Amino acid sequence: MNSIIDAPLTAEQKARITRPTSEARGLPNLAYIDPVFMKRERETLFAQTWACIGFVSDLKPGGYAKPVDLLDVPLLITRDRSDVVRVFHNVCSHRGHKLVDAPCPAGGMLSCPYHAWSYGLDGALETTPHIGGPGVHELSGFDPSGHGLKAVRSEVWMGMVFVNLSADAPSFETHIQPLADRWEAFHGAFGPYDLRPAATGGDLQIEIKANWKLAVENYCEAYHLPQIHVALNQYSRLEDHYHIMIGENFAGQGTTVYNLSGTAGIHLPRFEEWPEDRLQYAEYVSVYPNLLLGLQADHLFAMILHPIAPDRTIEDLRIFYVGDEAIGDEYAHAREATRESWRVVFAEDVGVVEGMQQGRSSPGFDGGIFSQVMDTPTHHFHRWAAGKLAG
Repeated sequence: MNSIIDAPLTAEQKARITRPTSEARGLPNLAYIDPVFMKRERETLFAQTWACIGFVSDLKPGGYAKPVDLLDVPLLITRDRSDVVRVFHNVCSHRGHKLVDAPCPAGGMLSCPYHAWSYGLDGALETTPHIGGPGVHELSGFDPSGHGLKAVRSEVWMGMVFVNLSADAPSFETHIQPLADRWEAFHGAFGPYDLRPAATGGDLQIEIKANWKLAVENYCEAYHLPQIHVALNQYSRLEDHYHIMIGENFAGQGTTVYNLSGTAGIHLPRFEEWPEDRLQYAEYVSVYPNLLLGLQADHLFAMILHPIAPDRTIEDLRIFYVGDEAIGDEYAHAREATRESWRVVFAEDVGVVEGMQQGRSSPGFDGGIFSQVMDTPTHHFHRWAAGKLAG
């Protein structure tokens, strides 16, 4: 077991995975079914880069705290009265009790349920009841300023919260720049000020009985479209799609025949600077390790993958619309129609992703092969994972 933690992939396995696509093999079955392997992923695939853990829209204004787990690491996202978002390890500095169990309003203070030590939303230790004995709330030689909540390096981008647990990854700006440069072609699509989360027609949660990596792999390719997304394939055919591979951390697919969302003749507002000759372009990019983005002329969706166990993942989808007008009552039906269309598409994927998970228990499967024509984005993800897992 310890050998898996030290070296989850051998040099030979890495070499097999990182060969040219036509010769490569995929990650071994162990990468999808073993809990010890998953712990190693936390230290490599997640901790050493920027992982997405939540949405700012879940944090109500005026002071709020939301606990999240990242592969069994308890974290806490806070939003103070000045709308500053921070992330901390969700553990009291006194005796290590988990500080917050459920999302909650926080009027400036968070109190540990064990001994009532309290912290501000900036992480500072504010009160230490009875630390010096009954009724004595201060202790000579104890400096509260050195015992606040442990901060986690974090950034907010386009309404999403990212963390770098190891604190030594390149800056988030550097991390996301290759995607930003690519999407510069769509101009206003990259302006966070244009994007609005909606109270209705904007969210969807799906639990899949499969490893999180299989959701990424499935998202990266359009190869399965004719068999799995039959209705979608009637107008967005396999031949209408193209591959996307950007730098080390991004891969996916795009289409040239996206239909603008709407219902009863009402179309959602779209990005003003989106080129007219590319209105039917849409791009679906996986931001490694656990964020799936979909960019269209009239909305953007983001799906965070929350790994729960080797064979269990929660998919948390949010849809962002363009401008304040788009989240008003006039477009309520159009937003619901948009969410429903994506619900159908993602629901169609559940069975095949879970089927791949079941196949990973077979000794007759050794990682599989890739089509050098159809599977290059999926292989891109395997190469990324292998490089980090093998050191």
